[in-house]
Amino acid sequence: MSRLIAFSFLWLVAACATAPPIEPPSLAVVTPESWTTPQETAATVTLSWWSDFGDPDLNEVVESAIEQNYDLQAAAARLDQAVADSRIAGANLLPTTQVGLNNAATKRNFIGFPIPGAEDRVLSTVFSTYGVSLDVTWEADLWGKLRAGARAALADLQSQAADLRAAQLSLAGQTVKAWFAIAESQQQLQLAEASVASFRTSSDQTRDRFERGLRPSLDVRLSLSNLANAEALREQRRQQLDAAVRQLEVLLGRYASGTLDSPQNLPDTPPTIPGGLPAELIGRRPDLAAAERRVAAARQRFQVARRELYPSISLTGSTGTSASALTNLLNGDFGIWSLLGNLVQPIFQGGRLRAGIDQAEARAAEELAIYANTALQAFSEVETALAADAFFSNRELYLEDSIEQSRAAEALAEDRYRSGLDDYVTVLESQRLALQAEGDLISAKRLRLENRVDLYLALGGGFTFPAGQGT
Repeated sequence: MSRLIAFSFLWLVAACATAPPIEPPSLAVVTPESWTTPQETAATVTLSWWSDFGDPDLNEVVESAIEQNYDLQAAAARLDQAVADSRIAGANLLPTTQVGLNNAATKRNFIGFPIPGAEDRVLSTVFSTYGVSLDVTWEADLWGKLRAGARAALADLQSQAADLRAAQLSLAGQTVKAWFAIAESQQQLQLAEASVASFRTSSDQTRDRFERGLRPSLDVRLSLSNLANAEALREQRRQQLDAAVRQLEVLLGRYASGTLDSPQNLPDTPPTIPGGLPAELIGRRPDLAAAERRVAAARQRFQVARRELYPSISLTGSTGTSASALTNLLNGDFGIWSLLGNLVQPIFQGGRLRAGIDQAEARAAEELAIYANTALQAFSEVETALAADAFFSNRELYLEDSIEQSRAAEALAEDRYRSGLDDYVTVLESQRLALQAEGDLISAKRLRLENRVDLYLALGGGFTFPAGQGT
């Protein structure tokens, strides 16, 4: 028995497997040393990047979403599954040990033996045997097939961990965007309510002029139509606000009751733009980390498929004892033992093993192509978001100028209308343009904030990677 214990210990030591080293595949496309979009105010992405918007309530909402969101909990459960799969794959490197306890009862008849005084009876006896055994089975991993399988499982585990970080990053981005959508809806609703009040006053003034015979009934109809449109727009804004609040509640893992406390205004866009270098992106993006680990896993499984062609060697050992009484099993006399070696060399499998190699090689090529495309998409997302920030900034400036001009035109049109120099259609058009410009400016501010969120996400956010578990 001591030999079996020693063999088990040696096998356990030899069974250790490590994950494949992190080696981001080289891309055929040459990446520049810096982003093509100039960055005059570049900043480093912080761990809690959403705090850059300066809203403590937003910080609290994001942290609550990360703790309570059910999609994120599902991603965490998938990681737990990968942990179990890795343990199962690693178990193949270790010997299989089991203990058996046997009991057998046997009855024998001795026919033909005469028994004085009982010639019509058959002599019989009943006896029992008890046995205990320790069985050990181990496959010698001479060619590294089992270790390659274990390394593939560890790489899968690391890819799932990176996927979880990607899910955290995505959830944070969705939550921040939902928060901004609520803030925009609030401001749009405030604008719509102010417009209803303004149009109602204008309608009352127009009716007064009509009743005094100064203006035709057409002006009254037009003013009432304008007021009704403003009231319809107000209801639309209310519906948009309600939907935005309920969407955020779902992200927070809550019932969509529509009662969440809402922000009243959009925050200012942070003055500094996060940047960094293209070479750093490979080490920050969790989706790239996951893709690289899947490439590593596929390459290890290709090695497994190749080594299926080699012979497999397994050893089976057993030791135990047998006794006629149960108490005798405790005497420690393990005098029964066996040791069996087995070697199997595949000869003809109908092409199955060769096809398995081709399949594993194609899968590795597929994962490599997916990684390259993911990397190119990541670079594109950063460049697009950096360039879009300037476009959104310019758009805000133009819309602010449009609001100033449209409000001045509205005031001038109303003065000319009261003086009888213009008709009411001119007043309506100036009011419509002013309202549209103000609404467009609110939307433009939200779009610029969302683009900044996209930039944070494209740069990998602020989630750090444990050593050895991400690129």
